[in-house]
Amino acid sequence: MEMPDVRRAIAAAISAAVSLDPPANDAIVVHNSNKLTLRLTPCDVLARVATGGKEVAQFEVELAQRLAEVGCPARPLEPRAGGRVYTRDGFAVTLWTYYEPVTPPTSPVDYAEALERLHAGMREVDVPSPRFTDRIVEAAEVVAHPDRSPELSHADRVFLSDRLASLRRAIDERDAVEQLLHGEPHPGNVLSTKNGLLFIDLETCCRGPVEFDLAHVPEAVCAHYPGVDQELLDACRQLVIAMVAAWRWELGDQYPKGRRFGEECLRLLREGPPWPALDTVTRQLDGP
Repeated sequence: MEMPDVRRAIAAAISAAVSLDPPANDAIVVHNSNKLTLRLTPCDVLARVATGGKEVAQFEVELAQRLAEVGCPARPLEPRAGGRVYTRDGFAVTLWTYYEPVTPPTSPVDYAEALERLHAGMREVDVPSPRFTDRIVEAAEVVAHPDRSPELSHADRVFLSDRLASLRRAIDERDAVEQLLHGEPHPGNVLSTKNGLLFIDLETCCRGPVEFDLAHVPEAVCAHYPGVDQELLDACRQLVIAMVAAWRWELGDQYPKGRRFGEECLRLLREGPPWPALDTVTRQLDGP
């Protein structure tokens, strides 16, 4: 969010939590992207603030409640807040339990076990959710319309459009078992706490093969996840790279190093295999 919106979003979050005991009267910015994540004090609550998007926020809240019922390793809602979406000044605010992060490195074994537990719990939850192919459609729309991706060359536009379509067909043709997924369980959405690993940011949940989730995680994690279809995982890794490439070329994209990320994803699609996990690409670009 831009700074004027950040100030308004902070005021909206404090207003939503003012009735807690103790009430919120200040905020620390934890993360700022398409949503603003805040630690509210002195009530010690985590707030997520989005522009509009009440329907998405409501989906995330309802899903978090269902996952808590089946014991999934996901960040729970703040119990003092009543499990609701607050609307303030055009923002949708949700309130979550705050955990002090711990710094020991996450082992691939622990990561894989936590993701397996999340997936097992999600198989017990029946909620209306989009299919992963909806994400492909969104990415393809960015590529198809030059006014949404004006700096993408014609050759790259044709290449990326064809790759998105062919990967969708290839994954559909495998007719894999599908279930509810996190959607983006990359390390940035995994929280290390004294109570173990918790997955956060449930707004990306969708239905699809587990390999779609695994395409986002470190490669070492996949080695400890049981029953992986390696060919399907390779196709999903390509697909995730192709979708990220499309989003990084979208007009107004504010992702750090976004254009460089988009260029690298196109290079990988042209040069592969082997197909890297999205986490590998991210770490390489975030390096010196």
